[in-house]
Amino acid sequence: MSNDRRDRRDRRDRRDRNDREDWEPKTNLGRMVKEGTITDIDEIFDRGLPIMELEIINSLLPDLEEEVMDVNLVQRMHKSGRKVNFRVIVAVGNKDGYVGLGQGKAKEVGPAIRKAVDDAKYNVIKVRRGCGDWGCVCGKEHTVPFKVEGKAGSVRVTLIPAPGGVGLAIGDVGKTILKLAGIDDVWSDTKGQTQTTINFAAAVFEALKQLSMVKAKKSDLKNLGVECAE
Repeated sequence: MSNDRRDRRDRRDRRDRNDREDWEPKTNLGRMVKEGTITDIDEIFDRGLPIMELEIINSLLPDLEEEVMDVNLVQRMHKSGRKVNFRVIVAVGNKDGYVGLGQGKAKEVGPAIRKAVDDAKYNVIKVRRGCGDWGCVCGKEHTVPFKVEGKAGSVRVTLIPAPGGVGLAIGDVGKTILKLAGIDDVWSDTKGQTQTTINFAAAVFEALKQLSMVKAKKSDLKNLGVECAE
């Protein structure tokens, strides 16, 4: 990690700590988090509670890392003339089962990145991981537990369980998101205009969402290496 990048991360961490200390919650969920009644974000996800304050994510997932996926100029015509904005796609994750994807628009790159980071944090999901490949019996959470598909625009991405050591057999955009989610090995099948970063990223993120939507018995999930709460 370069010194500039490390300095930016340290400044961001200090800013986040100061924000948490000065945080005055405006929702019941926020007050419960600040008071320590809720200390695990899984409890929020399991109860389906809406997260309406960014400080909730910053408090319960303080180790989120962020990666800028794409910076692009977007233009639109207005009666006063041509309007130009920057559109930024950002992924965040703690490399241990939590990942989010967001985008932001602004006249300058800096504010657009900050908006995209905030949007990604609001969109954080828990990723179900396991050991779903028939040729791997390690029992560790290193790949997807079963085959899933995500769609966005013309892009379709299928994630397939892979044995340990295969790595991430997917394009760079997908690799970034999967690494942030804590997935080390996967095979993939992609179709459509995968050069379109926003659609490719959204399709991968949608596939990860599908992992939690598949219903299965606890015994079957344990056979796939998925940790199940008792």
